[in-house]
Amino acid sequence: MRILCLGTGPFAVPTLRLLAAGPHQVIGVVTRPERVDPRRKKLPPPSPMRAAAEGLGLPVDAPESINSAEGLDLLRRAAADLLMVCDYGQILKPAALESTRLGGINLHGSLLPRHRGAAPVHAAILAGDAETGVSVIRMTPGLDAGPVLAVRRTPIGTHENQIELETRLAELGAAAVVEAIEQLKRWDGIAPLGQPQDPTRVTLAPRLKKEQGEIDWSESADRIDRLIRALQPWPGASGYLQRAPDAALLRVLIERAEPIAAVASGTTQSLAGTASSSEPGAILGASRDGIIVRCGDSTPLRLMRLKAEGKRSMEVGDFLNGLPLAAGARFVPSRPDDAAQ
Repeated sequence: MRILCLGTGPFAVPTLRLLAAGPHQVIGVVTRPERVDPRRKKLPPPSPMRAAAEGLGLPVDAPESINSAEGLDLLRRAAADLLMVCDYGQILKPAALESTRLGGINLHGSLLPRHRGAAPVHAAILAGDAETGVSVIRMTPGLDAGPVLAVRRTPIGTHENQIELETRLAELGAAAVVEAIEQLKRWDGIAPLGQPQDPTRVTLAPRLKKEQGEIDWSESADRIDRLIRALQPWPGASGYLQRAPDAALLRVLIERAEPIAAVASGTTQSLAGTASSSEPGAILGASRDGIIVRCGDSTPLRLMRLKAEGKRSMEVGDFLNGLPLAAGARFVPSRPDDAAQ
């Protein structure tokens, strides 16, 4: 079978490598074009999929739009039997799907129909799902709506963040794609193919927005922990730290944290002692083990890795060496411009 792979990000790379090593012929890769940063006036590093394709000696094309006349002409000239689409970044319209004998399959990072859309791995962590997985669907014009050809399931680790989970799912997905291709290879073109999705179980996982990363300390420690784990590497979960009652606010990315059932007496430098210590965002204590922050429920959150704006990422001990906290330190509940009003 002649297979044309469409992908841009790292999620598609394990599948490309497995297909290139298998019995089918990977005839090339289509990826998104690199964007020139006008400030640096040079191309960014190649996308993960382009780099992998070039390393395998495969031809690479990068049309502005796969649905344009240029993109459709590229697909037709390729004369592929099947499109394998994963982490590409564009929705294929019917004309693109009809350019090959068997249409297209898509590797998606969730157990469809749950978490359709651009950010399924983030959404599974945010929702507190106990398990997730990958689904390979036969593509239709609807968003992630085609019949499911193959599934792999996996539990979500208690402390697993988006980067770690996506890496595991990418590896699981490669084998699922091979299984789906074998189904297509045996298909007679007449019998129903795949398992239709239940429309009553659809949930959506739209593309993330930067403002979603602002931490609301009035939420539970568990919810904030899931936000921190889900929003890596972008947009990241952040709060505005006031190191002393009269100090300027400092935006801080929280990269690793954990809810804790109780704060052991004597294990942290106490930073409470003011009326505001009962408010969400108040810092109850700080040590090399973590900065303890009051949340909206009875469970505090221990912050263990942070990145102050303009600084490198640090473990909490190094962070406190450079930015010590005074009594009354806290994370404010809103943006600096709102807090000043």
